Amino acid sequence: MSNPPLTTAPQAIDPAFENVWDELVWRGLVHVSTDQEALRALLGGDPVTYYCGFDPTAPSLHLGNLVQLLTLRRIQLAGHKPLGLVGGSTGLIGDPRPTAERTLNTRETVEEWVGRLRMQVERYLSFEGENAARMVNNLDWTAPMSAIDFLREIGKHYRVGTMLKKDAVAARLNSDEGISYTEFSYQILQGMDFLELYRQYDCVLQTGGSDQWGNLTSGTDLIRRAEGVSAHAIGTPLITNSDGTKFGKSEGNAIWLDAEMCSPYRMYQFWLSTADSDVIERLKIFTFLTRSEIEEYEKLVETEPFRRAAQKRLALEVVATVHGADATAAVIAASDALFGQGDLSTLDAATLRSALDELPNATVAVGTSVVDALVATGLVVSLSEARRAIAQGGVSLDGVRIEDETAAVQGTLPGGVSVLRRGKKTLAGVFIG
Repeated sequence: MSNPPLTTAPQAIDPAFENVWDELVWRGLVHVSTDQEALRALLGGDPVTYYCGFDPTAPSLHLGNLVQLLTLRRIQLAGHKPLGLVGGSTGLIGDPRPTAERTLNTRETVEEWVGRLRMQVERYLSFEGENAARMVNNLDWTAPMSAIDFLREIGKHYRVGTMLKKDAVAARLNSDEGISYTEFSYQILQGMDFLELYRQYDCVLQTGGSDQWGNLTSGTDLIRRAEGVSAHAIGTPLITNSDGTKFGKSEGNAIWLDAEMCSPYRMYQFWLSTADSDVIERLKIFTFLTRSEIEEYEKLVETEPFRRAAQKRLALEVVATVHGADATAAVIAASDALFGQGDLSTLDAATLRSALDELPNATVAVGTSVVDALVATGLVVSLSEARRAIAQGGVSLDGVRIEDETAAVQGTLPGGVSVLRRGKKTLAGVFIG
C-alpha cells in the first residue's frame, strides 16, 4: 500500500526563544536544577558537553525515557555536544526503588539489554557535525577499577550522613525491606560516571528525571570535591496525568519504544486518548512544534474540543519520531479504515493485525458463522442477541453490512483476518486458525 506523505514538525530550536534554556523552561522541562542563571549562561554560550544515562533494567526504553531522549536532542540542536550513556555497570546494580530491593539480572542479560538500549538512544541523536554525539558505557571505566581504588579514590569524597538523606535511601531505611549495601552504593557509581565524563570529555551538565535528583547531585558534589569546579544538573518533571495517575506506564502494560513490545498502532491510540487537560503539556514536552503552533492548538482545545485536533497532531508527531513516517502513515490508515473512513482491504497486514490485537478478538475456524463469531469476540452475549443485531442491520463484516445470519467469516482481509463491527463504533478482530 502506498501511504500519503506525512507533514511533521522539523526538529529545530524554536526561534521565538533567545536561549535554549528559556525554551526548556517554557516547555516545562525544568522541575529542579542547579543554579538557573549559571545554566542559562552556560547553554547560551559556547558549546558544552552534557549527558544523560539510561540503565538497562528492561530490554527497551519507555515513554518516561523519551522525555530524556528529546531533552538531549533539544540541547544538541542548540549546538551542544551530547553523550548518551548506557549503564553497563549501574545496570548490574540497580537504582534503589522506594519500596523493595531489585532482583539482580545476569551479566548476560544486562549486556544484551545494553546493546538494545544503545541502538534506541542512537536514533534520537545526530552523530555528524561539530557537535556530534558520542555513546559511552560506564562499564568501561568501572570494571577495571579495584575495590580498594574505588574506596580510596571515590568513596573518600562521600559522607554517609548525606547519602542517608537521599529520598530513595531514606524511604527504604524506613521500610520493612531495608536497603542493601549494593543499592546504597548506587549513588556513588552514578556520581563517578559524571566525574569520569568530566575528566574525559569536559562534561559539565547532566540531565535526568527529578526522581533521580539525589543521584544527579551525587555527581555534581563529587566533581566539586574531587576537581574543585562547578558542574550542573537539570531534573525534568515526572510526567503524570491531570488526575495524578502515572503516565504511560501501568502494571505490566508500559508504553515501550520497541515496536515488538508495543506496536506503533497501540502507541498511536495511546496518544489519541490523551485528555484535553493534558494534551497541551504533552505537545510541549513530546513534540518539536513551536510555541506559536502549540498556542493555536490550545485555542482549538478550548473552542472545538470535539475535533481532537491537538490529540491527533500529538499522536502523529510522537509516533513519527519513535517509529518513522511510514509506520505512522500505516497506523493512521488502519485507524481511519477501522472506523469507517478508509478501505480495510488496502491496509498493511502487519499493521492491521497489531490493530486487531488491541481490540476484543477471537480465533475461529474459516467458515465460522458471523453469529458464532459475534459471540466468540464478545460483541454480544448470546446467539439470539447476535441474530437480532443482524436482523436490525447493525452488524458488518470487513466493512460490508451482514443481512443473512448464515453468513460466514472467511478472513479475506490482508493477513487472513476479518473485522466485525456492531453498531457504529464497537469493533472486534477475528483471526482464522
